[in-house]
Amino acid sequence: MSKKETDRISAAQHTLDILFEISQLLNTELDRETLATCVGMIESGVNPEALAAVIQELRREGAALNAHAGARPASSAR
Repeated sequence: MSKKETDRISAAQHTLDILFEISQLLNTELDRETLATCVGMIESGVNPEALAAVIQELRREGAALNAHAGARPASSAR
C-alpha cells in the first residue's frame, strides 16, 4: 500500500471518527458501522433527507413490532 493510499484511509477514518462523535452528541443512536454505511450511501448519491426518513420509518416500525410482541400473552410467545 502506498503512502498516499495510507494517508487517504487515515483521513477517511479520522473523518468517520469525527462524524461518529457528532452523531453521539446529536443522540442519533447510530453505531459506527451503520453511520459508515449511511455516509457511503450519501457519497454514492442517495438523498440524505430521504435516507433519514427511511431510518426514522424503520425505527417506528421496529418500535411498533417490539410493542406488539411485548403485548402478546406469555402463553402465545413461544
